Amino acid sequence: MAVDYAVIVVYLAGMLAMGWWGMRRARSKSEFLVAGRRLGPAMYSGTMAAIVLGGASTIGGVGLGYQYGLSGAWMVFTIGLGLLALSVFFSARIARLKVYTVSEMLDLRYGGGRAGIVSGVVMWAYTLMLAVTSTIAYATIFDVLFDMNRTVAIVLGGSIVVAYSTLGGMWSITLTDMVQFVVKTIGVLLLLLPIAVVKAGGFSEMKAQLPTEYFDPLGIGGETIFTYVLIYTFGMLIGQDIWQRVFTARSDRTAKWGGTVAGTYCLAYALAGAVIGTAAKVLYPKLGSPDDAFATIVKDELPVGVRGLVLAAALAAVMSTSSGALIACATVANNDIWSRLRGLGKAPAENADDHDEVQGNRLFILIMGLAVICTAIAIDNVVEALTVAYNLLVGGLLVPILGGLVWKRGTVYGALASVVVGGLAVIVLMATYGILANEPVYYGLLASLAAYLVVSLATPATDAAVLTAWRERLAGRSSELASEPTPVSQ
Repeated sequence: MAVDYAVIVVYLAGMLAMGWWGMRRARSKSEFLVAGRRLGPAMYSGTMAAIVLGGASTIGGVGLGYQYGLSGAWMVFTIGLGLLALSVFFSARIARLKVYTVSEMLDLRYGGGRAGIVSGVVMWAYTLMLAVTSTIAYATIFDVLFDMNRTVAIVLGGSIVVAYSTLGGMWSITLTDMVQFVVKTIGVLLLLLPIAVVKAGGFSEMKAQLPTEYFDPLGIGGETIFTYVLIYTFGMLIGQDIWQRVFTARSDRTAKWGGTVAGTYCLAYALAGAVIGTAAKVLYPKLGSPDDAFATIVKDELPVGVRGLVLAAALAAVMSTSSGALIACATVANNDIWSRLRGLGKAPAENADDHDEVQGNRLFILIMGLAVICTAIAIDNVVEALTVAYNLLVGGLLVPILGGLVWKRGTVYGALASVVVGGLAVIVLMATYGILANEPVYYGLLASLAAYLVVSLATPATDAAVLTAWRERLAGRSSELASEPTPVSQ
């Protein structure tokens, strides 16, 4: 195992070194939060794929393959579909807005900050829980590597991510994500996938040993697939962690086509995870938990050195999602909540006291990072925490965000009602049906849509000046503004 340990240690040291290097580039708010909005197609595609394919997609995707066979690919597949939909239909317009958060987009579209601050709180809760669930995954990986105590593993892994994210912001995260993308591609697609299939005796032996439903593309069930689409496909369309990567694109063309490449990569990754899990079912038919499949096949079937690289790939998957969620959480906390509570109302201009802007955002990453580590230590059920996060995101924010992009009659009061009614409905229904039930997101989304339509139609239309400014920003004809739009005059 000495060689495997060496691979992991070199990888972790490299992450910290890139954080230090990124610190030298992040000298303005734009550089720190969105990498100066100048990522080209290659870096944009790699980093976008890295953030959406985290520990749940890697370890969880293999676990679903172990439990359901090839249809276990659907969870990660719907993530890829969501990224494709975002890239093809919305990313160009999002990139042209030149904002930093989803709530700023809502302010621009509807006028004023009433919907923005409420949506900011919901988005903050989502990004916090996403970062927490990613951080908890360190316990699994470091247990395999070093037989490490759960709390120590979370503190170690979380501290490394907090360190490089705090130092260089989005530049550090972009550089580390590119390395993580390469490591995941080599470790999972080029090494673990073929080795697992060969060890299981090839596809013919896998088919002979397993029930036919393991090779049914719909074997996981239509209701489950539909729920995955609602939660993950729609979640990809509106999450701050994803939008913040769209904001890094050099142009709207880069956002569209680079995201399309990343989405296609996700589809391949989904199938790979399911096949690896299916192979693990042949090799280890009686594992205690499906989520043990990834660690077991890596420990028992891979040669020295390769094992270290594949474990580094799992670590890369967790770190890429964790760092992306962390900077998104800190950006929302600082720009959408703290600044408004302090009564600033207006964010500083791009060229106004850049040093203080960077230092302020760096401090928020550090604070949020510590909060994430402490929460991860306290929480045991990762699935429930992630489900709460996505239910609130989709139930509360999907309708006002997409409605603002496609329906000009939507109003600030409709958006506010949609967020509040959808969010409360999700919370009440989770308490009634259970956190893991499908009903909360189904009915919460319907309640959010009804509130948006009814209240928007019952209130005066959005001020013409606000809509004109919105259309100018969408068309990319307005300069990058950081201030709030003119409030609605009704």
